[in-house]
Amino acid sequence: KDRGDLDAYVAWIGSVSPAKTSASFPTKDAKLAYYINAYNALAMYNVLESGMPKDLNAVKVRFFYRNKLVLGGEKMSLYDLENKIIRPMGDPRVHFALNCMVRGCPRLPREPFRADQLDMELEATAQYFLNEDRNVQVDAPKETVRFSEILKFYTDDFLKKAPSLAAYANKYRESKIPETYKVEFIPYDWTLNQR
Repeated sequence: KDRGDLDAYVAWIGSVSPAKTSASFPTKDAKLAYYINAYNALAMYNVLESGMPKDLNAVKVRFFYRNKLVLGGEKMSLYDLENKIIRPMGDPRVHFALNCMVRGCPRLPREPFRADQLDMELEATAQYFLNEDRNVQVDAPKETVRFSEILKFYTDDFLKKAPSLAAYANKYRESKIPETYKVEFIPYDWTLNQR
């Protein structure tokens, strides 16, 4: 309803980045916090600029690949920001922090990520996501666990930190998943989150 703050932040992202003004981002956490916050803001901006499509699945190619957004004076897609910059930084917890504004995404935090608290904030997002029933569903009688498709999309990232998806999830879950359980995936909901 009031885009002023978002437009101002997107303009700042457009002129400042770790690649352009490295002295402003002296640590890996400072860079990663910038990129996570930039991704989330640019995704929201992209939704608004795209006319608020009800289902991103129908416009995925345009939304993630063709629409170019500006970071520090350089044009890039959301796909490139995530896959060529954020993921290579090596922390799979980012997948519980990045939000493309659809219902299947992790919860969008009310506050931006901060470099000085990033590890704690990423731990909290991983714990929240992996303990939420909509993202992890354990069926003990069938010895099956159903994960959000986020864990399917980025399996390789998670398996760099644990021997299985269940083992990775168990690092953050209150109720542990037996690693012998069969793994299935919950279909991703690409419906725009109207909230």
